[in-house]
This record gives sequence, C-alpha cells and structure tokens, in this order.
Amino acid sequence: GLLMAIVRRIPHEDRAMREGRWQTGLGVELAGKTLGIIGLGRIGSRIAAFGQFLGMRVLAWGPTLTEERAAASGVTYVPLDTLFRESDVISLHLRLSEQTLGIVTARRLSLMKRTAYLVNTARGPRVDGAALGAARREGRIAGAALDVYDVEPLPLNYPLLALQNVVLS
Repeated sequence: GLLMAIVRRIPHEDRAMREGRWQTGLGVELAGKTLGIIGLGRIGSRIAAFGQFLGMRVLAWGPTLTEERAAASGVTYVPLDTLFRESDVISLHLRLSEQTLGIVTARRLSLMKRTAYLVNTARGPRVDGAALGAARREGRIAGAALDVYDVEPLPLNYPLLALQNVVLS
C-alpha cells in the first residue's frame, strides 16, 4: 500500500482534490522499473512477486541470501550497493539484528537515483532518519514511505513530517 501511495502520489492528489485542484501531477508507471528488495524472506518474497506482477525487474539482497535462493524466487541477487544504485523503488524487509541495524546510511542513500523511492515497513532503526530527511529535503531521492521509524512514537518536530512526497503511517 505504501509503495503504491508514494509512487502514484495518492496522498498528494487526495489533498489537492479536497482543495478543489485537479491532477497536480502524474504518478510513476512501475512497469519496466526496477524494484530492490532488501530481505527476501516471507514478506520480501511476496513484495517481489507483487513487483513482478506489475512488470518490474526485481533485485534482492539479504545478509544470508544466495544467488540460488534469489533465482528460485525469480529475482536477481545483487550486492547491496548495486541494489541502491539500480533500483527505482527500494523496499526493506529485514529482521532487526546487529548486522541490519542502520543499514540504510547517508552513504547508501547517496547511491540512489534522484527519481528513486524508499519504502520501509520492516523496523525503523534500519534507516538513518536524519539522513533520509536530508536526502528528501535536498531532492536527492524522489520520495519515501514509512510505517516504522528510528524514533517511536514520532515527536511533533520529526523532520520527515514537514517534507513533501513522504508518506507516513
């Protein structure tokens, strides 16, 4: 839901319609784009299948993922930095561990395309919230959608709350 909301601009267009405006922009067509899955477990595999259904090329990385297991799901295993460089949408589905804590760093966000989106529905502490806010505020990524955060509950001054093209739930 968050993936579709951010790339199709659903919250933005809903607000515009309620204010009497009509189609303020166009959402991204996902067919032909690349979906990067970080963590190809039970949920990550379902999101990969969803991406394939939408006509997306699917890349995956995980701390224990092998090329063979990725291929069995019909996806391509790549190194993590490659996934960040090549993906149009990145979706996180990792268990929280020492190895995955803070895995989405400012450096990795800097590898993303300016037109790319980050979706995190896994655990908040995997993403450096300040770095994500800076990447979005400076237009280095197109948007983000999250339902987990590095600080919970969110304080009213949380930087992502004030940013455009960020969906929070």
